[in-house]
Amino acid sequence: MATYIVLSNFTDQGIRTVKDTTKRAAAVREMAKKFGIEMKDIYWTLGSHDLVVTFDAPDEATFTAFGLSLGAAGNVRTQTLRAFSADEMNGILSKMP
Repeated sequence: MATYIVLSNFTDQGIRTVKDTTKRAAAVREMAKKFGIEMKDIYWTLGSHDLVVTFDAPDEATFTAFGLSLGAAGNVRTQTLRAFSADEMNGILSKMP
């Protein structure tokens, strides 16, 4: 499984209905399961992003389909980062000459 960190900001629609944000988060968790993706953690944050969420997904294509579905709902705009564990990074580094 690949790990993804998603930085999210509320859209105008999302902030107008911010009182539903925890309910929407639960719905996103369930939607992710339908894609074979696990939503690991979610944090509502202060600063340049409103939410930080971590997911484990089987591959990039699956996660991209999920991300597009999430965006189509219209409540958040996202920036996705592929994250690597120390073991994964060691494997990457071992491929270097």
